[in-house]
Amino acid sequence: MKDKIIGALITHAEGHIAKHVVNVNILMEKAQGVAEHPDVMETIEKELDIIAKYEDQLDVLKKYFL
Repeated sequence: MKDKIIGALITHAEGHIAKHVVNVNILMEKAQGVAEHPDVMETIEKELDIIAKYEDQLDVLKKYFL
C-alpha cells in the first residue's frame, strides 16, 4: 500500500508540473493573446512558484520515502 500511495503522490506532482510548464510556455509564446493576464511576468512567476512547490514535493518523496 505504501508503494501505491507514493506512486500516486509522484504522479500527482508530475501532472501538476506538466500543467504549469504548459501554462508558462503558452504565456511565453502567446502573451499578447492572453487578455486575462495583463501582467505576463507576474503570472509566469506565479506559475514558476507552483512548479517549484511540486518539484520540492518530489525531492522530499525521493529523499525520504524511496
